[in-house]
Amino acid sequence: MHDGSGRKSEIDAKLAALIARQPLAHSLQQAFYGDPDIFRRDVERVLMRHWLCAGHQSSLPKPGDFELIEIAGESAIIVRGEDGNLRALVNVCRHRGSRVCWEHSGHGKSFTCPYHGWTYGLDGSLQAARHMPAEFDRSRHGLKQIHLRVLEGLIFVSFAEEPLGTAYLGETVRACYGPYGWAGARVAHRELYSFAANWKLAVENYLECYHCAPAHPEYSRLHALEQPAARVEKLRARLAERSAALGIDIPASEHWSGSETGEEACRAFRYPLYDDVDSASPDGKGVAPLMGLRDYDGAVTSVHAGPTSLLVAYADHGVIYRFIPRTADTTDMEVLWLVRGDAREGRDYDPKKLTWLWKVTSEADKRIIEHNQLGVNSRYYRPGPYAPMEYNTIAYVDWYLREIA
Repeated sequence: MHDGSGRKSEIDAKLAALIARQPLAHSLQQAFYGDPDIFRRDVERVLMRHWLCAGHQSSLPKPGDFELIEIAGESAIIVRGEDGNLRALVNVCRHRGSRVCWEHSGHGKSFTCPYHGWTYGLDGSLQAARHMPAEFDRSRHGLKQIHLRVLEGLIFVSFAEEPLGTAYLGETVRACYGPYGWAGARVAHRELYSFAANWKLAVENYLECYHCAPAHPEYSRLHALEQPAARVEKLRARLAERSAALGIDIPASEHWSGSETGEEACRAFRYPLYDDVDSASPDGKGVAPLMGLRDYDGAVTSVHAGPTSLLVAYADHGVIYRFIPRTADTTDMEVLWLVRGDAREGRDYDPKKLTWLWKVTSEADKRIIEHNQLGVNSRYYRPGPYAPMEYNTIAYVDWYLREIA
């Protein structure tokens, strides 16, 4: 039998050997996509160390509104306090460790653990503990908190004791989504998709558009990202002219360094829609009131933040992708659609048109990703070379290998 340190040494040696054998600009080796030891290392070195997008502040407008964020066995309650501030309370009772909150979202004046009835305030303080002795100090047994930041209305949380800085992330999110008014937006719809696949296969798929033409015909007839950049130079030049005419100045940025910088990693870029396409709709026309801009810009503004969060803005709506690792071979993906804060369903937008593209695309991606996992599980799988169009995935895999080492 091995003690804890011996087991850790075995995993360290396994990981070092895998990294040493990893070919450059190739997909990861099989163990990275399903080995339980590697997944545990993913949790400790990547998922628990970085900032994760937990949604948008508009979902929690009133004191007492709450929703859970859950990832890889951990759970936190994001709640609007009586003071109007958002907090992220660890969903673990300070009595014997039960989950305090069993509902995914709701509203209340306090949280009472269903197991033994300990009751916590919206700020996490312990308000009541049944039949405890007189000398019991309630002030020492409040719910623990994790770190939370609100950036342009987006809620980010970190489970790390000392979280990475958010200077780059905040600067990027403000530059990219301030012009679209995301701070004042609201969530119009949300969908949850469950994949029988490792979380990295899901994230990698969303970082490249090499697969878009064969797999997503609906997306590809609207978005020029499905072509190599050299083939759409004229479109990109027209986008630059259009952006300048509208006073939009959103530069591309690359802060995809390792956490040794002390800052969260993020990347931002803009790319054109095809001619006469305004938004991600069946006919390419707008689907909701403009968000901050005075006219359609014919563009998509995209940000990849940390290990699991992707953000996309059109002129009239936004989309948030939250990848939620569950186990070594299961992942959830939540998709949230944003509209202008005063937009009303049925009057200002049709929810079917608003959600059409990313519903059909997400359903197709579920099939793609799950079949990718089945192939990776094969004894015949070997890492294959990435195509030039998969440059974002190459950068992400390089970053991941530095983070997990």
